[in-house]
Order: sequence, then C-alpha cells, then structure tokens
Amino acid sequence: MTKVIRINEKDNVAVALLPASKGESFTIGEGGNAVTITVAEDVPQGHKIALCDIPEGNDVIKYGFSIGHTLSDVTAGSWLHTHNVKTNLKGEVEYTYDPCVKELPKRETASFNGYIRKDGRAAVRNEIWILPTVGCVNGIAQRLVHENQDLVSGSIDGLYAFTHPFGCSQTGADHAQTRKLLAALANHPNAGAVLVLSLGCENLTHEQFVEALGDYDPERIQFLTCQDVTDEYEAGRALLEKCAAFAQQFKRTSVPADKLVIGMKCGGSDGLSGITANPTVGIFSDMLCAQGGTTILTEVPEMFGAEGILMNRCVNDDVFRKAVQMLNGFKQYFIRHGEVVYENPSPGNKKGGITTLEDKSCGCVQKGGSAPIMDVLEYADQVKTKGLNMLTGPGNDLVSATALTAAGAHIILFTTGRGTPFGAPAPTIKIATNTALFEKKPGWMDFNAGTVVDGESIPDAAERLMDLVLAVAGGKKTCSEEHGFREISIFKDGVVL
Repeated sequence: MTKVIRINEKDNVAVALLPASKGESFTIGEGGNAVTITVAEDVPQGHKIALCDIPEGNDVIKYGFSIGHTLSDVTAGSWLHTHNVKTNLKGEVEYTYDPCVKELPKRETASFNGYIRKDGRAAVRNEIWILPTVGCVNGIAQRLVHENQDLVSGSIDGLYAFTHPFGCSQTGADHAQTRKLLAALANHPNAGAVLVLSLGCENLTHEQFVEALGDYDPERIQFLTCQDVTDEYEAGRALLEKCAAFAQQFKRTSVPADKLVIGMKCGGSDGLSGITANPTVGIFSDMLCAQGGTTILTEVPEMFGAEGILMNRCVNDDVFRKAVQMLNGFKQYFIRHGEVVYENPSPGNKKGGITTLEDKSCGCVQKGGSAPIMDVLEYADQVKTKGLNMLTGPGNDLVSATALTAAGAHIILFTTGRGTPFGAPAPTIKIATNTALFEKKPGWMDFNAGTVVDGESIPDAAERLMDLVLAVAGGKKTCSEEHGFREISIFKDGVVL
C-alpha cells in the first residue's frame, strides 16, 4: 500500500496517506524523478512532508501550484504545516484570460427512474414543500407538516417545511436575496407541489413573491396568508390536499441522465479531500457532463488561490469576465467587512492537514474536474446552461447547499473528511475522504472514497459514485433523508431592522 504520495510532478511536498513515523524512509516516483526521503518527525495522516530542502520564504508547491511560503528554512523529510508555512494571498488579483478549453469525449447516456414535470424538467423526488415567506410562521409550517403526514402516499415522496428567520426587517440586497432564493426553491422540480405560507404584514409581500416567481402553475403552487383566515391549520390542510392531488399525477419513469443537475461542495475537509473524494467527484462531473448533464460548483472563498485551475477553462471571454467579477466581488465583500480573504481553513481543516487557503482551495476545486466552464451564476440564479457551471456563494455548508438547491440541483454531492449530518432540501450524498470516517459514521456517510488510498483508481471510484447517484435519483434515500435532516440557510450581508 502506498503510504505517501506526490500529487503533481512539480510538487516539493508529499502527502501522508497514512500516519508516517519519524525515521521511516520512502521513495517517491520512478527513474530520474525518484526522490527518497526519511521522515524527520511524526507526520499525521493527510499532512505534508518536504521532499527537498525549502529555504525560508520559498513557495511550497502542492497540486502543481503554490499553496504558500515557508516561514523558516525547512529540510527534506520535515513536517510542513501552520507552524512553518504561511499563505501568499492578499486581496484582488488581475486575471488574464488564456483559454484552455478541452471538449470532453462523449459518453453513452445512462438513465434513472425519475419524474418528468409539465415543463419538461426532470425531478428525482416528488415532494410537497411548505415555504414560509417570513420566520414568524415557522411554527405554523412545522405543525402543518406534523399534522398532515397522511397526505404522503402513492407517488408523493414526502412533506417538508423549510424554515428560516428572514423575510422581514431586511432591506436592499438582503431583502432581494431572500425573495429571489425562496422563489427559486418554489420553482425547484423536486417539489411536485408547494404551499407558500405568509403571515400578512411582512416586508416580503405576496405581490413581491409572485413577481419573483415569474410564470407559475396555480395548481402546483398554493398561497396561504395566515392573518387573512380564522383557522390557519384548517385552511392549510385544505390547500395541502390540493397540493397532494396535483402531485399524485406524477409517476416515476425512465429519464435520461442528461436531464440531471448535480451540485458539488465540500465541508469539514482534510488533507485527503483533494486526493480521494474531490477528484472522484471531479471525474464524476466530467462523466455526467460528457453525457449532456449539468454540474454546479460553488464556495467562492474556497476558489481563492486555485483560480489557475479554473479560470482558463471558461468557454468564452464573457464567461471569464463573469468569473473574474464573482471572485473579486467576493474578495471585496470580505474587505468591506474588514476581514482578510485568506482566513478560511477551520480548526478541523487544519487538524486534517490543510495548512493555508490555497491548500484548501486547490483541493476544493478538484471537484470541478476538467470540463469547460459554461456559465457563472449569481446567488439564487437558476441554472440555464448544460455542462459545468460556477455559482456565487460562500463556503458555509448550509448556505451554499441551499444555493445549489435553489440553482436547480436535483442532488448534492458533499465531500468531507470530518463528517457532518446535515441535509439540504435536495438529497445530499455524503462522501467520506477516508475509510476511518466512513466506518465510524455509517449513519452520516453514503459513499467511501477512502478506498482510493487502498489502491482503487479514481475513475473506478467515480463509476461507483455514478451508480449511487443514479440510484438516489431513482428513489434510494440518502442517510440524511433517512434521518429526516433537511434545512435551508439564506445568505445575509446587511442590517436587520
């Protein structure tokens, strides 16, 4: 079994796939590129080992890119981490478009057992969603779900409420974002029918919500304003019965995989994320896009420092300019709030072997595979272009997973080295970067990419992942669905009145 790996031939560090002990020797590479090192100190799994002497101030190279610079002279075999490596990131960057767009080889289109909506879109679930327009009615929404579970029958897969604290006491961009995000969720194909639940005096008025929805089917989307009725539970029941009657008409049928939209993100990343799970998702993304399907990559702060892996894959200059605006706009968001752009890796990330934001980002963007980037979406935009898309959103798990759902993702692939139980409104497949996590948390994790450490090829792991995605699209429940874990979180920037 390989115990250490050099990811790219340009790298001056290796990564410990398993804990490495002081005094152990390893030969990495073959022929003239072979390097033999003796580990100078105990190095935890997922952490970096210097392959050569690296003088103070010189770049540390991983994934073929700089992930920071050394704070002191480092000798070959030394452990490299936060104690002796610092980020190179500062603020905005001047980007130059040097196109490197490669078409993917075509792949035979698979199929899954899903739903087809009246507008021709596919769905992988046929659920009834209750969407509060304001936090004041969260309790009513939850009680309506609890008291009306008998409506979940036949082809209806579930009844859920997605509560949140917003919809009132917001101004400007925050108010607009809340309205846009909730309307996008109401339009999501996995919702066979929707009840929009309002109080009646909130900033997010019925008229504003209908305007944000655009054209909609009045049989599919029902509205209840609680202040307008005597008994909101009786009125809510009557409207949910209408929702159920509408949703019952949809039945599972064979659907081509080119209709799938898959969101991709990571959370609780570790030093193996960019070696096992994220590249597996990247190959999966290429495989789906090669069939005519769609994938979405978000978490803009976790692209900082890894832009070189992405930017030149923009399909044209217009998409490149939108990508630049997205990246530098998010950096300005940090700066506007007096925050530095590179303070991203969490304590858990660092414990797992991630040292700098560049280190985290270079691993994060592996999820984007090698496909051309076809479009860049604003927060709460809905995807319109097939192929790989980038979506404006933060790294926060709940906020970005909600944004991916709102963009139209039928399923979300979530890679993690630390583990997490949460679920988005869309089925959320948890992918473990290491076998220890997968075995420790069987109630959280759906897929083990740690097998790559044991010798499975990344393409083979991606094929397994494709099989799981098609099964989930066909009705197989994820761990978070089995536990009933579904929630949303809305991006907030401004004041609360």
